[in-house]
Amino acid sequence: MDHNYLHINRALWDEKTKHHQTSDFYDLDGFIAGKTSLRKIELAALKKVVAGKKVLHLQCHFGQDSLSLARMGAKVTGVDFSTTSIELARSLNEQLGLDARFVVSDVYGLPEVLKEQFDVVFTSYGVLTWLPDLSRWAAVVREMLAPGGTFYMAEFHPALYMYDHEQQKIGYRYFDHTEPYEEVETGTYADPDAPIEQKEYFWSHSIASTIQPLLDQGLQLVKFEEYDYSPYNCFPNMQEVGPEQFVYGDLENRLPHVFVVEMKG
Repeated sequence: MDHNYLHINRALWDEKTKHHQTSDFYDLDGFIAGKTSLRKIELAALKKVVAGKKVLHLQCHFGQDSLSLARMGAKVTGVDFSTTSIELARSLNEQLGLDARFVVSDVYGLPEVLKEQFDVVFTSYGVLTWLPDLSRWAAVVREMLAPGGTFYMAEFHPALYMYDHEQQKIGYRYFDHTEPYEEVETGTYADPDAPIEQKEYFWSHSIASTIQPLLDQGLQLVKFEEYDYSPYNCFPNMQEVGPEQFVYGDLENRLPHVFVVEMKG
């Protein structure tokens, strides 16, 4: 494996951000006008626990979900390893007159940057595949989460990630393996025609290898849910089956698309 995977992936996300901010997918104009970026799946849970609380949003991209939480009354800190993303997030925060804080850091290095704990730690959609070691990730979650706090994650299901969505066949492992996949990404999920052609590294993680490290850190599982649709049309060959509901190919409800984990510290 190229040990510069972090730098290579960061460069990719720096480039993606430049195109994401103008894409219909992220609808930045609608967001600035007051539209939440959170989806029904996570919104239903988070609106019960974030008001007046300190919230840490891991891998926040350019901060729309972080700022949506701030609009809900949370004291939010958003974290991402992309400097370009964080600069945009800070600009949006100032433009909207909110008081969110944004920090440049990769997940593993975060405890060296933030010496505090949070009532809620939140992460969502397309984050885990960029992390090679979920035991290290879970240790960071535990360190950042205040005693009695809530960890909440909504993430794409590893069964969905098994598919090569363009070739419409299984192309990746379900179970973890030590070496990453190395590919060249063209375009981006938010703008397939974006002039991007850059190397990326990503990893497979099963449900068990996601949840067990959190349990090993002493977190208590409160809720585990699976959904047969994605709230985002972000993979090739997806079909819309309802408002904010998309399924891959013609599989309908035969394939899990998203899972949710809620845990207590």
